[in-house]
Formats: sequence, C-alpha cells, structure tokens
Amino acid sequence: MTERVPAPAPETITRNRVMADFPIRPRDSHKGMFGTVAVLGGASGTVGAPLLAARAALKLGAGSVHVGLLAENAPVVDAVQPELMLHSATDLFRHRPLPNPLPQAGEGGKVKSNFNHDVLAIGCGLGTSIEARGLLHEALVSDVALVIDADALNLLARQPDLRVLLHNRMQATVLTPHPGEAARLLGCESREIQSDRIAAVRQLAQKFSCSAVLKGADSLCITRDGKLFVNQTGNPGMSSAGMGDVLTGMIAAFIAQGMTADNAMLLAVHLHGAAGDALAGQGIATGMTASDVTESARLLLNQWLGN
Repeated sequence: MTERVPAPAPETITRNRVMADFPIRPRDSHKGMFGTVAVLGGASGTVGAPLLAARAALKLGAGSVHVGLLAENAPVVDAVQPELMLHSATDLFRHRPLPNPLPQAGEGGKVKSNFNHDVLAIGCGLGTSIEARGLLHEALVSDVALVIDADALNLLARQPDLRVLLHNRMQATVLTPHPGEAARLLGCESREIQSDRIAAVRQLAQKFSCSAVLKGADSLCITRDGKLFVNQTGNPGMSSAGMGDVLTGMIAAFIAQGMTADNAMLLAVHLHGAAGDALAGQGIATGMTASDVTESARLLLNQWLGN
C-alpha cells in the first residue's frame, strides 16, 4: 500500500509578500493608468452593499469606479462619495455613460466584449432574481476580470449552466465565499466546510478553475494554479455587516491598478484584516463598521508605501 504524502501546509501571507509588486505611481500619472472598476448589485433594500464595495475600490486606488444598481428608484449620486458614477444595472452594461457596451457575439458565435472596465465586481446585494441571473450570465461571458461575491455565488450554486461558464472562463476570476456560500457551491453543509477548510478551498479552485478566498478566522486563499495561503490578520471586531463588500472592492481596486488577480486577492485579504487590527488597537473593536475598515485600510496602505 502506498504511503499517503501529507499536503503541504499553507504559506502564511506577510506584508513583505503582498507589497513586493505593488505598482509604483509615476510623477506624471493620471487616472487612466489606475484602471476602472465596475460594481454591479444593489437590488431593492441592499443598495448599500455595492456602494460599500465601490467606495472601497475608489479609496484603495482605482482610477475611477462605476456602480450599476438593480433597485427601482436607486440613487443617482452617492452623497457620501460623489466621485462614484452611478447607473442602472442595465445602463452599466448597454448604454453610453461608459465607452463600450457588453458583450457582442463575434465570429463563430464566440462572445467578444468591449466592456471598457479593467475589472467587474458582481454580487454585492445583487439578489437572485431573473434579472440578476441574466446580468451574471453577461458578466461570465465577458472579457474582463471578475470578482464574484455574495448573491452571485448563490446564483452560481443554483444554476449549473452558470457554473459551466465560470469553469470555462479564460479571464481572471476571484471567488470570495464565506463558509455558507462555499457549502452551497460545493453541495454540502457549512460544518463540512469548517471541518476541513483546506480541502474545501482546494475543491473550489479546482471545480471552478479560478482563485478563491474562503473567508473567516484565518482566511484561506488559493491561487488559480493551486498555491495555498493562510491569512492571520483580522479580529472578532470585524464580525459586522458589509465587511465582505469592502473586501470585494479592495480586490477589484488592486486588479484595476495592474496587479494579478492572485496577488490582488492576497494583498486585499491581508490588508483588510490588518486594517481591522489597527482599529482594534485604537480601542475600536465592538461596533467596528465596514466603512471604518475602508478608511483604516487606505491609511495603512499609504503607510506601507511610505507615502
């Protein structure tokens, strides 16, 4: 009988590791050099989720950020962050506030996108309506990098055809499930995910051919080529609504600025937890909000950069 070789332990994410290839801004830089992020979500009652993600993307360095909202009577401006460009979800895909529509069928029926964003974050407050499903389908056949969170993950769990599109994508894709979402994607119970988190995150990457972060205490990250990392920043004070939305926006921001999806994921996860730790160190543990973490992450990133 062949002796089973134990799988290697995950590598611990460190500040030096995640900052090694962070892009340096030249003196003559402009917003077009730092990418555009689109955030798609915000069904009725959950408009705050994509706004949290979009604010995080902007404050962590994306050159510009567009938000597509599904809710009827959605706001047309974010009074807290007026730099964000708000659209209906349909307009985000099809009309001309953005330079090019998404997508068009090309030769042989192959979908070719001219979507002029560097990265699309989809799922924050998206809901699971027929309209939401259609938007996720369009995102999956696009030629842009994707960060997939929340309700977009739940739609994937329900729809085998969407899972096939995800598996077949050539472009960079990052999944960001918590244990419950991971369980739905893998067809099991949350307790099974938590009993062997390493096996679960490996299965996510293999099943969907993408990068993934399995959120929670000691979040696990796996790259598209199967390298496993564990993050040891973060604290219980971060157990509040909107934290995952902020993380989604941070990952998108770093991809937009030119990092690979894998490195953007590792930096965002580590910085997100470290920002929470900085707040806890200031005595803000109970009552910490996702918006607090965005502000803390921006300050901490600039400190790490020596700005």
